[in-house]
Amino acid sequence: MRKLTILAMLLTAGCTAGGPAGTSYTPEASQPRFQKQPTQTWQTPTQTPLSTFAIDVDTGSYGIVRGYLSQNRRPPADAVRLEELINYFPYDYTSPTGPAPVRVNVELSDCPWTPEHALLRLGLQAREQPKDQLPARNLVFLLDVSGSMTGPDRLGLLKTGLAKLVHNLTPKDHVAIVTYAGNSGVVLEPSNDKAQILAALDRLQSGGSTNGEAGIREAYDLARKNFDKNGVNRVILCTDGDFNVGISDHNQLIALIEEERKSGVFLTTLGVGLDNVNDAGLEQLADKGNGNYAFLDSGEEAEKVLVRESGSTLVTVAKDVKIQVEFNPAAVKQYRLIGYENRALAAQDFNDDTKDAGEIGSGHRVTALYELELNDKTQRPLIDPLRYQKQPKSSNPSKTNAEVANIKLRYQPTQGGTSKLLSTIVTRDQHQPLAQSSDDFRFAAAVAQFGMLLRGQPGRWQDVQQLAQNARGQDPEGYRSQFLQLLNQTASLQP
Repeated sequence: MRKLTILAMLLTAGCTAGGPAGTSYTPEASQPRFQKQPTQTWQTPTQTPLSTFAIDVDTGSYGIVRGYLSQNRRPPADAVRLEELINYFPYDYTSPTGPAPVRVNVELSDCPWTPEHALLRLGLQAREQPKDQLPARNLVFLLDVSGSMTGPDRLGLLKTGLAKLVHNLTPKDHVAIVTYAGNSGVVLEPSNDKAQILAALDRLQSGGSTNGEAGIREAYDLARKNFDKNGVNRVILCTDGDFNVGISDHNQLIALIEEERKSGVFLTTLGVGLDNVNDAGLEQLADKGNGNYAFLDSGEEAEKVLVRESGSTLVTVAKDVKIQVEFNPAAVKQYRLIGYENRALAAQDFNDDTKDAGEIGSGHRVTALYELELNDKTQRPLIDPLRYQKQPKSSNPSKTNAEVANIKLRYQPTQGGTSKLLSTIVTRDQHQPLAQSSDDFRFAAAVAQFGMLLRGQPGRWQDVQQLAQNARGQDPEGYRSQFLQLLNQTASLQP
């Protein structure tokens, strides 16, 4: 069988490993691989009134950035995806109270890095299901046990993290284990016996070449055989991403993943191994499999993803979640979305229920930031109010100028069917000075600027440090304190 890395199938020209766009790699290249990241450009509402994108709940980029910085190395610019850095942290958003499983929160204030501009924060909060009401989980661990997975930061880390997940299983949950290295194999049939699952994990050893196609097919087969129509059905692919597969065509692999998601079996990808992780491939697989992607750089991160956030990462409450923002040209001169470059959708995709988008899990939060250049509040209306006849409400200049944007969210219920629409209006009256904005707003802005500086955009590290320090707020898990340490470390590194 001709050996091809997942890179050869998933990635086209423009993928980098910290090098120039278009760099080519041999099939057995041992280096990290990242998708080339464009920069969001400024748009004018008169020319482009609609900004449309799919939500993103991945956090893999933050783990990779932290891994590089912990080794006193600047991460490649293409490893930095701003939305994944921002969404790594929890924020205090208002939960939905009506029938919809998700609620949109907004906050409008000054932009810290360009004070004459405004910053708009959209915060999505999914309804959190009580732990005693979480559905049964039918999970298949698909583990790469090839030679490249040798080491405590790879297979050893995965075994430790998955063991923590197993300890938190309920009696109604089932786990199966499939491995691949040369030939795939079912290590454990679906079981809810924790001791049996832990023993099977403990026996795993790495070695040999890799062949992932049979493993992927076998994992999905197991998940479908044990399918629970009222539960969570998911394959968890754990790898450095450098595995060879039998499908030699990119479209065939994507078609396989997309076909399996139609059956209700979703895919989560967990990456390990900083020096050769196929970040771009793992992110795309999770995207096409209606799942999420995380990079595990430590035991603490494994516990965060697989234990503390297992509800939001494994239990989906809304599918194909899309955002569309219409900006008012009377209020906004120009705007730009911070991040989400590879989640952009065409305007017509928003109302098209056949277009795939992002999934959101129980209790999950999703944050997006827009930088806005607003028109002068005292701007003269285009048409003065009429004196001798009544005007339609929609043409009332004072009302029109007061509205900044109309935010629309579309989602599909987990059981499928016609999508549902939510909308909310942002007005000038909601704008407040930066000093009066919430800690969450300012901290999210600091993380965004941190990422922009890592990607080579202008700015001062000391400004980010001060903003983040003053906005640390409540930090029960210590994630923000850890970020402040990263900031101190990064500021001392040369570009």
